[in-house]
Amino acid sequence: MASPRLRRGAEGGYGAAGPNGRYGSPMKAAKFAFGLICLAILASDIVAMSRWSEARGVYDDICYLRQAHLFQRFGVSGLDTNAVRDDDRYFEGKMKEIGFAEWKDPIRWPCHNPMPDGKVVLQYPPGTGFLLALFPEGHQVVPLYVAASLIVCALALSGIAMARTLSSVTGASLFGALAVYLMINPAKASYSVPPTMALCAVAGLLTSLWLTRDKRSVWLIALIGLLLGLSVNFRLPNALLAAGYFLILGIPFLWTRSLATFVRGLAFGAGVLVGMAPTLAAQAINAGSAMATTYGSADVVAPVFDLAVFGQYLRDMQLVLMVLAVGATVWLLAAGEGHVRQAALVVVGNLAFNLGFFMSHPIFTPYYVVPITMLSLWTLSFAQLLRPVEARAAASVRGQPASLGVIPR
Repeated sequence: MASPRLRRGAEGGYGAAGPNGRYGSPMKAAKFAFGLICLAILASDIVAMSRWSEARGVYDDICYLRQAHLFQRFGVSGLDTNAVRDDDRYFEGKMKEIGFAEWKDPIRWPCHNPMPDGKVVLQYPPGTGFLLALFPEGHQVVPLYVAASLIVCALALSGIAMARTLSSVTGASLFGALAVYLMINPAKASYSVPPTMALCAVAGLLTSLWLTRDKRSVWLIALIGLLLGLSVNFRLPNALLAAGYFLILGIPFLWTRSLATFVRGLAFGAGVLVGMAPTLAAQAINAGSAMATTYGSADVVAPVFDLAVFGQYLRDMQLVLMVLAVGATVWLLAAGEGHVRQAALVVVGNLAFNLGFFMSHPIFTPYYVVPITMLSLWTLSFAQLLRPVEARAAASVRGQPASLGVIPR
């Protein structure tokens, strides 16, 4: 049979077998143009990052660098952040550089808290410091940000390549450009944000791949759990990123009591536990128990709804991300079908837990809800991009043309 002619599909895209190439020249041109835009934003970010100083006087910065210094000096033993280990005066020197008056007194050191056994330790989990330790001292921050940005940009370009209609190319491109831009603002606010953003992008892709398979791999859901567990090593609240997954895995088990659903849930939970093992070990070493926190009383407060905190979110760019995540979720719940709707259900659980936690946490920062909104948007974006594959496969089984405007051979 002769090759079919290219014709527009129901969604405004082009068929896959036209004379101008697999997707047709308009599709290729759009992907190429949007891909260049994402790469241009990445290049601009890297140029800006290359000018950053590692001595900007921010407490969080020098505390993460102290953790990195401990890893470089002591290896795995760097998990122990006891202030007495600053015998080379590294942290004291950092305190002097920023003019911290009480640099001699570890009790007054920023980001450090006294423990019941008398030790004064870093409050942060060890993941960010470990990644910084992979790079030479004095040149640690820029490579961390560049590496994370390259991962995010690669995922953005993958989304553009996967799109099969002009509308989906546009949507994937706009989101990809936004994701790459966010790697410099607000990610610059904390060294813990860029690795979190990179893991959220990868976890979003893998979640969509897992949900769009009729036979859901135990190993794949375990890998997703591992990545989310690893994110806890950058920020403890990242543990909430797994909430929606536990819901979608736990509720079916309670409903069906099948061995397959139990194994999937067990695999995911095991992956999360293995991923966050470094943080559990650090807490055991520094706080005396894997379940004890190294954070101070200011961070472990009871939930309370504060209009002042809520108002800060309303005036921050995080509001835009929240609106995008909630809006996309509602739209896919209403218009999606099959696996796409299941991806939206995972996001519903995640958004509910995470936004509920941060909206009732009496402390505001410019990046608190960025991880959950980005994980949600990556998951929804890839779920939507993978939907045509699902639709085409189902149509071929029925012996009918898929809704992509392709006339089968």
